[in-house]
Amino acid sequence: MPGRKSTWLPDQHGAWAMLAVPFLAGTWIAPRPGWAHAALFAAWLLGYAAVFHGQQWLRLRRVARRRPDAAARHARPALVLGAACAALGAPLAAAYPWLLLAAAAAAPFVAVNTWYARRGRERALANGLAAVVPACGMLLVAAGLGAMPAAAAWRPALACLLYFAGTVPYVKTMIRERNSRGYRRASVACHAAALAAAACLSPWLAVPFTAYLARAALLPGRALGPPVVGAIETACSAALLATLVLVFGGG
Repeated sequence: MPGRKSTWLPDQHGAWAMLAVPFLAGTWIAPRPGWAHAALFAAWLLGYAAVFHGQQWLRLRRVARRRPDAAARHARPALVLGAACAALGAPLAAAYPWLLLAAAAAAPFVAVNTWYARRGRERALANGLAAVVPACGMLLVAAGLGAMPAAAAWRPALACLLYFAGTVPYVKTMIRERNSRGYRRASVACHAAALAAAACLSPWLAVPFTAYLARAALLPGRALGPPVVGAIETACSAALLATLVLVFGGG
């Protein structure tokens, strides 16, 4: 039945690399990865899914006048996934109380995303950029959980921020803003600045960031569908993860 499609897995496919790459990078560059990383990663993904469904519930309650059941379908996933996140997160918070500070630091960005979602403006540029910050901050959290000091983890975290922030305008040039020259120029400018900043963090980072700049300059305007765009971004994300582990790991 059309419109009845319901899944507990959020359909924001581009978000999964942003959720996974910083966390995995922080885990794999840390001196002492352990069981707590697996539990926190599961809680992180469950928390994202719960927030997604909660935001969709708020949005649809506001706009679905003739389809009140559309909002209701998100209520159960939000509650169940949120409870599962809390069940995993509570023992971690008891063992590592500083995780509560990390959650508090992420809260304002989640609030911004919720504000945009409630108004049906999830695709807004500012909303995408706001989502990038706590996701990349998870590199610091995962690294800290593995006994890596923040002073050693800020460079890979910033590299993640440079890459994923650049994907926000770039993906728009490939899909929703494919005909906007202004978006293309802004995307290329952002990638050029990111390349310069990444090279200052490590000369090795110039390699993947040069490729990111090339794809931002050359691919918009070509007849590439969303699956191809997604596959390219998956490869770019994997290249970033591999580079971060090679450059910053082993310490």
